[in-house]
Formats: sequence, structure tokens, C-alpha cells
Amino acid sequence: MSSLRSVDLGLIDEVLRGGERGYILDFSNRTFADFFIRELDIDIDAPEYAKEGTSKGKRLRCFLGLVDNSTAGRTLRVLWDHREALRPAGQPDPFPRAAGQFASLITNLEGNAPSNPVNVVQAPKVEMIEFDRFQQRLMSIRDLAPHERGYEFERFLKDLFDAFRMTAREPFRLVGEQIDGSFVLEGDTYLLEAKWLNKKVGQAELGAFHAKLDQKASWTRGLFVSFGGFTDVGLHAFGRGRRLICMEGRDIKNALEEGISIDRAISLKVRHAAETGEVFTPLKKLLARFEN
Repeated sequence: MSSLRSVDLGLIDEVLRGGERGYILDFSNRTFADFFIRELDIDIDAPEYAKEGTSKGKRLRCFLGLVDNSTAGRTLRVLWDHREALRPAGQPDPFPRAAGQFASLITNLEGNAPSNPVNVVQAPKVEMIEFDRFQQRLMSIRDLAPHERGYEFERFLKDLFDAFRMTAREPFRLVGEQIDGSFVLEGDTYLLEAKWLNKKVGQAELGAFHAKLDQKASWTRGLFVSFGGFTDVGLHAFGRGRRLICMEGRDIKNALEEGISIDRAISLKVRHAAETGEVFTPLKKLLARFEN
């Protein structure tokens, strides 16, 4: 086990936090796992590292407490490098003493390193996401009959969410209502409404889905996916500050074309909605805002 103290782990959590407790820098669950695989050849999703909780912050804290000093030091070094790559040039560090404190931690850890890694779970082979195949499959749905098209769109979304480890569930029926599916993102459960219509979705459809959410637990969120998009009038009438976010077919197509994980795309929409109250903003605008 590493020699990190509670005060050291507190510093790490504070400096690497991505704005909210449980978050780490700009990582989604998927990109966090992929980062550890590619940079460290470690499976951060291993059950051993989830004993204190499944959030990224808790997994990292548990991991750092279990592994040897050398592995802990190497991990902090690559995470610090990633943090610095994200920080705009010339922008003051919100933690002015962080660089010196991190350097001291890493030096101490690497100076007390065993010869062999301890408590390190080796990474599995990286599952390569076939973005082109998903894009081709999405486009092929357009040629189906309307009824078949709707069901195939739901199956497509479930497979897409599963590919990014979002624990998707197939459509299910409750008394008096149909739910098109559900998935988990950053520990939150989302109910799904999926529409592939020959028109844009308006206030009535948005309101009907929100009414379903109102009958569920207060922490339930919703994702409304309309391949044809949403009317400006409907979005305006529906209002702001709701429990759902919206995604159109163009968002999914753009994400697949750019190789952007679907969990990352949805997370950007969630963050924007939290900051502005807007339930829908095109993904391209969000990428320009958050990624540049």
C-alpha cells in the first residue's frame, strides 16, 4: 500500500476535481477508464477500486491507497500532465501551490518505490468503438418503414449506450405508459424517450415525457432523442430548468463522425443545461464552447 496520508489524498482530490465532488478533471467514466488503460495499463474499473464508491473520485482515492508508491507516483504524474494540458496558456492556476505540492508528493512516492508493482490490476484489452459502423447503421435506419424504424432506432441507441458502458436497458412498460429505455451516466439514472418522426418534436411531446419523469423519483433525469430535431416554438413554450435534456439525430451523427463518445456528448449537454437552464443546444455549439 502507498504511503499517502489522508491529507495527501485530500490535496489530490481538491486539485484534480473537475468542478464537482466525484468528478476528475474533464473525464467521463469511459474516458477515465480509457486514460488509465492507455497511460498506465491499469483497469481503474476493477472491483477492487470501487470499495469506497463508484464515482471517479472515490475510485481514484481507493486505488491510490491500495497500490504501491511507485504506481501511485506514476499515476499522479500523468494526471498532473493531463491537468496542465487542459489549462489555457497564461491562465493563473487556481491552486498556486499545487505544482510544488504535487512535485513533492511524486518525489516522495518514487523515492520509496518497491521493485515490483503491488495491488495493481492490469488493464483489459481496449474495446475499440467502431464509430463508422454505428454511423452506417444509423443512416440505414432511414430506409425502413416508419413502425420498424422506431423500434430499430431504440435498439440502435441501446447498443450505442452499451458500447460506452452506460448500462442501457431495453424499452419497458409500466401501467399506462411506455418507457423507451434507460441508462446510467455518472451515477445518475436517465429515462429515455426516442422518436424518429417525419417532423420536428414540439411542446406536446416534450411535455408528455416530462410528465412521466414527474411520476418517478425526484432524482430521475430524462433524455429525449428526436432524430428530426425540435421546433424552436416548442422548445420556447416548454421552458427552461427542466429535468430533461434533448438530443437530435444531427448530434449523434456529429459525435460519430468526430469520434466523440456518446457519454461525453450527453455530459456536455448536462453541464450546459445545469449552467443555463436550456434543455437543447446543438452538440457542435457545445464542443466549440467547452472543447476550445
